[in-house]
This record gives sequence, structure tokens and C-alpha cells, in this order.
Amino acid sequence: MYMRVLNWMPAALKMPEPELVEHAGLDSAVYIRIYLLGLKILFPITILTLVVLVPVNWTGKTLELAQFKNLTFSNIDKLSISNIPTGSKRFWAHLVMSYVCSFWTFYVLYKEYKKIATMRLEFLASECRRSREKCSPDLDESVSEHIEHFFCVNHPDHYLTSVKLAKLVEKKNSFQNWLVYYQYKYERNSANKPTIKTGFWGLWGSRVDAIDHYTDEIAKLSEEVNAERERVIIDPKAIVPAAFVSFKTRWGAAVCAQTQQSKDPTIWLTDWAPEPHDVFWDNLAIPYFELTIRRLLTAVRLFFLIFFFMIPIVFVQSLANIEGIEKVLPFLKPLIEKKVVKSVIQGFLPGIALKIFLIVLPKILMTMSKIEGFTSLSSLERRSAQKYHLFILVNVFLGSVVTGTALQQLHQFIGAPAGEFAKTIGMSVPMKVTFFITYIMVDGWAGIAAEILRMVPLVIFHLKNTFLVKTERDREQAMDPGILSFATSEPLIQLYILLGLVYSVITPVLLPFIVAFFAFSYLIFRHQIINVYDQKYESGASFWPDVHRRIIIGLIIAQIIHMGLLGASGADKSTTPCLIAQPILTLWFYIFCKGRFESAFVRFPLQDFMVKETLERTTEPSLNLKTYLQDAYIHPVFKGTKLDIPVAIDEENNPLVPTKRTSCQSSVHSFDVSSEADL
Repeated sequence: MYMRVLNWMPAALKMPEPELVEHAGLDSAVYIRIYLLGLKILFPITILTLVVLVPVNWTGKTLELAQFKNLTFSNIDKLSISNIPTGSKRFWAHLVMSYVCSFWTFYVLYKEYKKIATMRLEFLASECRRSREKCSPDLDESVSEHIEHFFCVNHPDHYLTSVKLAKLVEKKNSFQNWLVYYQYKYERNSANKPTIKTGFWGLWGSRVDAIDHYTDEIAKLSEEVNAERERVIIDPKAIVPAAFVSFKTRWGAAVCAQTQQSKDPTIWLTDWAPEPHDVFWDNLAIPYFELTIRRLLTAVRLFFLIFFFMIPIVFVQSLANIEGIEKVLPFLKPLIEKKVVKSVIQGFLPGIALKIFLIVLPKILMTMSKIEGFTSLSSLERRSAQKYHLFILVNVFLGSVVTGTALQQLHQFIGAPAGEFAKTIGMSVPMKVTFFITYIMVDGWAGIAAEILRMVPLVIFHLKNTFLVKTERDREQAMDPGILSFATSEPLIQLYILLGLVYSVITPVLLPFIVAFFAFSYLIFRHQIINVYDQKYESGASFWPDVHRRIIIGLIIAQIIHMGLLGASGADKSTTPCLIAQPILTLWFYIFCKGRFESAFVRFPLQDFMVKETLERTTEPSLNLKTYLQDAYIHPVFKGTKLDIPVAIDEENNPLVPTKRTSCQSSVHSFDVSSEADL
């Protein structure tokens, strides 16, 4: 009976990858391949380094020598490179293993990049076609006319927006939910008709019939919503300079999206549109100049957040002590001075303050990404992941290794002669392995256990179900499992790969802990993707080049650290040229992979599109996506309404689109699109 509890494990591995892509999408399938990539890279390296380097390190006996008796070390440190005597020929084993690890990583990354690029092209070939056009308004004609005269469109070519309308629709939906609740309540007990108070939060005011009240309010809001919709549709100021343009063929969409449309490249900013669920509507029409300013200011904010993050931490923690609280809240002084309360404040509040900041940090980074002006949810996730990775790299990895080691061995640094300083650094940095073993077990292993148990979502659901759920709609929202948190989980994967690459040559005993993390993570997240999470959008694994680049960065950092450690440990001087060659080779490999595969993630091959179009004409001659496109890219507040949709232009009788412009630039609007793009 107890063994049957684990039946989900083999079941999670049975689904073939093509079926997994069809079931959960390419984004989810590639995401769990990152865990598999960690296993592919680190498992062979773990076996090899444990067999080769651990005996070499253990027999070094350097840490037990008398001149290093003041150096703090543990038994695990005897398995590290710190235990090798200065100038020993044993360092050649570490140099050779560093190259072996690098070339193995190159091989695995190349094969993975090739595989995922192929998966993406096959996935996109089976999907609908996409191309978005963002433009600037023209003085002579409206945005709709401006776009229509530049492209032969068969899809609503304008984006309407109204903050007031969105709030009205949200309020109406909330009232409808309350109406359903009170109707259900009345059906269960028809003897007593439900009543409410009309005041703030129902705390005061005249008491009225709840069903009649919400019915009347919904009727009023419906009239306001319809009036606001009509106003927005006819208001030129509500039409922003952005459009979703559709063509008749993928080939036409690719030509438009991947070419410059005018002499000034900032007039028409063309790009492939995200899928409808991936659109972030709020940022759709930010001007080019404003985008540049936003991203510059965000970069400055990010710099200060990363490199000066201790300032807000110290400030918050200063309030989380006895003196700070008494100063801010003097009336609590008698309570705070009690022994039990005082010990709780001094023991827990500083740590809680730091934990709260780290919990809020991803939301801060996501807000910064939204300010930058990205127009899709997937791009927002990618930019937030990039920021979070940089934060972890600087403050978790570099901060722990450099600052922690320096403080830990401060007494040794002060008392050692100048010539011994580099040697002490070379032997002290590997000693942070015990910290990272603990970190992986607490953050990684415990995090995976929490993922499969999902205790926090379970508790939150029961709280919502007890206090907030009124209707089936509320229950469905409370039971929503959410989506994979790519912006926070993917950078952590990169950190573990970085630790594995760094310590593979320095202290291989760390690697089994990382391999165990990747093995369990791959198994558990495969199960979660199949049975729990429901991905809200699909980007076609567009995040993979970022993942590849961050692994390359981690590999270069590992090579530089290996170079510094071998140099500081007094290795043979002839090893220095060999060590310098490693980062150069890694940069060459990155440039090679970028040129070989990255185009599949930013551009689309016309040859494949022509093959797909020919195949579709043969197998599905009656295929028509026009119905789907009719309202696919309409803002949610306009769903279900009839917008003024432009009539598709007859290209045979009107090969050129007439324009109101009288300037010499009017010829640019004779854009022949006898090929169609659906998006």
C-alpha cells in the first residue's frame, strides 16, 4: 500500500516528449529539459572527477602541515584542491580535468541547442502564423487608415484601450459573481430572502434586497460599459499607434516581420506577434524613444538594486531590533522589554526581514521589466529571469565565495606574510563547499519536496475556500494551480549548474548533491507539468538562447576561478597559457552556436514556410483561419462586441492601396501583400 503512493514516478516518465509538447506546450517541455541538461552535463563529470581527483586531493596532506595549523578547515576540505602542496605536479590532473569538463559541456550544449532549435521549428511549422506591426501616427490620417494604407489587412488593425472601461468591466464581473452567490443562497433557503446594506463593505447604510440590488447595479453598469465601449471605438485618442497585421501566407508574414519597412527604422517597428494569450496589452504602444529612456532608467535601478541591496536590508533590519522599534513605536516599549518578546524580536525579526525582501524581490524585478515596455508575458518572464540571475550571481555566489571566505579567514590573512596571502586565498575559496552543500540541501532539496507536496497552495486554497469562495467561479479561481514560475526557478537552475562547473575541479564532493537535485527536479517537474500546472501562454521556447548564454557565462566564471586557484596555489607556470586558452575557446563556442542556431529563435526560414504553405494547399484546400483571426487579437474588454472591422482588400482589383498622403513618401504604402499571414 505504501509503495503504491510512489506510482506517480514511473507514470511521470512514460509520456513521450512529442506527446508532452502537445499536452503542455513547447515552453514546458523545454523547461524540464533544462533539468535534464544539468544531469547530462554534471553526471558524467561527477563520476569522472570523483574517480580521478578525489584520490589526488586526499593524498596531498597539505592542510595537515604545521605552517597551516591556524587555517580553519574540515574533513571535506581534505578532498579539495586546497590539500595539494604548492608547486606539485598533481595540479596537471586538475588542469586536464578542467579541459575535459569544458569540452564535455560544449558537446552537451551543442547537441541540446540543435535539438531544441529543431523542436522549435517543427512546433512553429504546425502553429498559426504571426506578425505584429507597431507604428507611429500620421498627421494626415487616422491610425487605422495609416496602417490600412500601408498593409492589405484582413484583421482588425487597431488597438483600442480605456482604463475606465477595464475597471467598469471588472466591477460588473464582480457584481455578477455576488448576484450568483445570493441567488444560490436564496435557492437553498427560499424562506428568507437575502439582504445587504448599501454602505461601505456592507457595514452600514439602508438594508435592501440583495438580488434586486445587484440586478439593478449590473443593469446600470451594462449601460455604462456599452456607452464607454461606443465612446472608445469612435474616439481617435483611444486608438493607439499599434496593430496586429495579418497576411495570407506565412511567407508574407515573414517578409514583413523580418525586413525594414521604411528609411527611418523607428517609424515602422515590425516583429512577430506573440500568441493571443501571451500579449501584455498595457505596453503595446509605447513610443520608441520612451522605450529607450525606460530601459536606460531600469538598467540604472537594477545596478543599484544588485550592488547596493544591503542598504535596504540593513535599514529594514535596523527597524527589526529593540531600539528601532522603540523609537518608531514608543508606546510598545513596556511590551518589548519583556524577556520573551525581546528574545523573539532579536532572534527572528532580522531573518524574517531578509526573507520578506527575498520573497518580494521577484515582484520588484517583474515590475521593472514591465516598466521597460515589453509587449508579451513571455518576454517579461525572460527579462525578469535575466535580472534575477544577475542578482543571484552577484549576491549569492560571488558574495558568498569572496566575502564569506575573506571574513572566515580574516585572522589568517592578517597574520600571514605578504607572500603567503595568495596561497591562503587559493586554499580558502574551496572551503566554501560546506556552505553550498547546506544551501543545496535546504534551498534545492527542500524546495523540490515542497513542490511535490504543495503545502502552501493547499493551505491558501482552504483559506480562500473558507472565507472568500462564494460561487463555483470563485472555487475555480481558488483551485487554479498557477503556472511555472520561470522568472525565479530558471535562474536557480543556472546557479546549480554554475556551482557544479566551478567545484567540479575544486571540490568534486559537492557534485553528487547537485546531481541528486537535478534528478529529483526532472522527475517531479515532469509530473507537475503533466498533471498540475496549466501554462497560460506559449512562446515556442524563445527563452532557450538566454539559458544557453547563462550556462556559457557560468562556464567562463568557472574557468577563471580555476585559473586563479591554480595560479595562487603555485602550479607550474607552463599551465598558465593552457588556462588562458579555455575562456577564449568558450567564447568561440558561444559565437559559433549563436551563429549556427540562434536565428531559429529570432527569424523564420522562408523555405520551410513555402513547404508548409504548399502542403496546406494540397491537404487542406478549404483551410480558412479568418474566423479565428476575427477576434483573436482583440483586447479582453472588447471580447464579444462588434468592432468596426475593416473589409479585406481585393488584391486582384486593387493591387495598390490608395492613400490620402500627398508627400513623396506615399509610394511606401504601395506594399504588395498578395501573400497572406495569419498570425
